[in-house]
Amino acid sequence: MDVVSDAISAVRTGRPSSDRVRVGGRWCARLEPYDGAGFHIVLKGGCWLLPDGGAPVALGTGDAVLLPHGTGHVIADAPADAATLARAVPFGPWRDGGPPRPPLPPFPPGSGGREVEMLCGKYRLDRSHAHPLLAELPPVVHLPSRPGAHPELRAAIDLLGGELDERRPGSCVALPSLLDLLLVYMIRSWLAEGTAGVWPAVLGDPVTAAALRALHSDPAAPWTTDRLAAEAGVSRPTLARRFTALVGRPPMAYLTWWRLTRAAALLRETDDPLAAVARRVGYSTPYALSHAFRREFGTTPGRYRSSRDPAVPGPITR
Repeated sequence: MDVVSDAISAVRTGRPSSDRVRVGGRWCARLEPYDGAGFHIVLKGGCWLLPDGGAPVALGTGDAVLLPHGTGHVIADAPADAATLARAVPFGPWRDGGPPRPPLPPFPPGSGGREVEMLCGKYRLDRSHAHPLLAELPPVVHLPSRPGAHPELRAAIDLLGGELDERRPGSCVALPSLLDLLLVYMIRSWLAEGTAGVWPAVLGDPVTAAALRALHSDPAAPWTTDRLAAEAGVSRPTLARRFTALVGRPPMAYLTWWRLTRAAALLRETDDPLAAVARRVGYSTPYALSHAFRREFGTTPGRYRSSRDPAVPGPITR
């Protein structure tokens, strides 16, 4: 596994969902804060996104926007005043349970506006286990459509739009996979933009990126700083200095945090005995894992597993 894949896998729960939405005239819809991540992709026309506590964002044809922390927002045909926002209706594709209601009721015919077509959807995420890469994503990740920019993302959007439009045979398998792919490509595109945040710089540094790839590829290996430095092709002091400055923790402290995060995921998702979990994350005995786990999580692995929804530590902070 790599850092981005592991970061997503550590928090993703359940199945993603999406829908293709068409609306014309004047319209305005409210999406309440959601314990996950949402996205909108404009296939035709344009609209506005008004995030809670943030500045309005104009979305044009081909634009993609990811709301990685489930920020509440309004989408509308134009920047809206308070009276318009007050009558915004709940948006169907983000509602939990039951069939979606008509998602974007148009305002009276002839009231202006233009036809808009969008892909809208959501991902279920447990952000209490968030990797710092995901934790530092901004509330709104806007990826404007530009010629030649992010070709992989554009291809995924085209494939997803086709599946949603035609409901082809096998789409029940294809759609979740395409939605997972879309999330990866949106995060990749944000990293490629490199306009803000620590983690674009982390993964752009060849030494730190090589060390992270090694740790995530085999977290159970008997890593030492010397062995990791050899893997990255630098001296031990160079690795320690660069890794700590960029990631915010020394290499071995990061490895301990990641091993315990993986152990927590295995305890939640599998019925493997504690000895097997310990081996998979690099602890020689169940006792060693239990001791480290209790120090980090404030509870034993057994109690954590039995609760299935315990309080857990937040992400690494700088």
